[in-house]
Amino acid sequence: MSDDLQLVTGGSGYFGSLLVERLRCDGAPVRVFDLVDTDYRPGQIEFVRGDIRDRESVERACAGAAVIYHCVAQVPLARDRALFQQVNVQGTSNLLAAAVRCGARKVVLLSSSAVYGIPERNPIDDSSVPLPLEAYGQAKLEAERVARAYHDEQGLDVTIIRPRTILGHGRLGIFELLFDWIWAGKDVYVFGSGENLYQFVHADDLAGACIKAGQRPGLAIYNVGAEKFCTMRQSLEGLAAHAGTGSRVRSIPMAPAAFLMEALSRANLLPFAPYHWLMYGREIYFDLTRTKEELKWAPRWGNIEMLCQSYDWYVTHRGELKGAGVKSPHRSAVSQGLLKVLKWIS
Repeated sequence: MSDDLQLVTGGSGYFGSLLVERLRCDGAPVRVFDLVDTDYRPGQIEFVRGDIRDRESVERACAGAAVIYHCVAQVPLARDRALFQQVNVQGTSNLLAAAVRCGARKVVLLSSSAVYGIPERNPIDDSSVPLPLEAYGQAKLEAERVARAYHDEQGLDVTIIRPRTILGHGRLGIFELLFDWIWAGKDVYVFGSGENLYQFVHADDLAGACIKAGQRPGLAIYNVGAEKFCTMRQSLEGLAAHAGTGSRVRSIPMAPAAFLMEALSRANLLPFAPYHWLMYGREIYFDLTRTKEELKWAPRWGNIEMLCQSYDWYVTHRGELKGAGVKSPHRSAVSQGLLKVLKWIS
């Protein structure tokens, strides 16, 4: 086994590919495990094709790896409880079992702030109890429990990272809707007053935290987010001002808007998942004190800065987004459904 071979599962996805690039720039030998390859993978990065649900291909990917960053996930937009279990839970179990057998010295598991559901209080800290409200968050928490069991019963060194919503250059998915409306000069909406404090995290800051965690031995859970954040309204107003297209931020009543979003999404008329209608108008942010102290890490990007950078990337690459090819959900545009009608009349 190489002393420093780094494996990134999901390394062709949005965040995984950025993490791969950071590791490569640090001089580490890197291997990617994913269902699909990309046309922007550097030639010196090894690629192993496979499905996280297939134990044989997972074993092949893990062979010789010293540190494993587990980024494969079925994202919330799938709205498929069975897939959440198969990929996020059983897939994680397959990965951890292979890590034990190959003698990996460290696994960094990328989880989600969705495990906290709607927090009873903010900031979320070490005393906050995870209470996920929807299937994606529940599967992510179950995957964490599997990881804890592998640590307790088989001695596998695991660190769990719980990031806030990820932004950065190339980030699309549900954010493509926001960027498209602002580019077109359409008004965008917040639930209620929009005065809910809402924290994001830049992908590059998150990659730095993951790499620091991969270097630090011992079981730990770290919450990772921006240090400079603001209300949802302030975030969107900052983006609209940066874009300069005439978009305004308008309020809609929270309860009826969330009800309508849920009903139309369940009818496949809107491209949202339960996490979106449950959390968009809610306050959620992390206390980063322990994460910063133990990892010797500090985030660089603030909410408005990362939204603006993500938007600028979207504007530059807008003409390429409808092209053919398999992409990560977070790198792809999504269908707007009935939102096209609202966009037209806005």
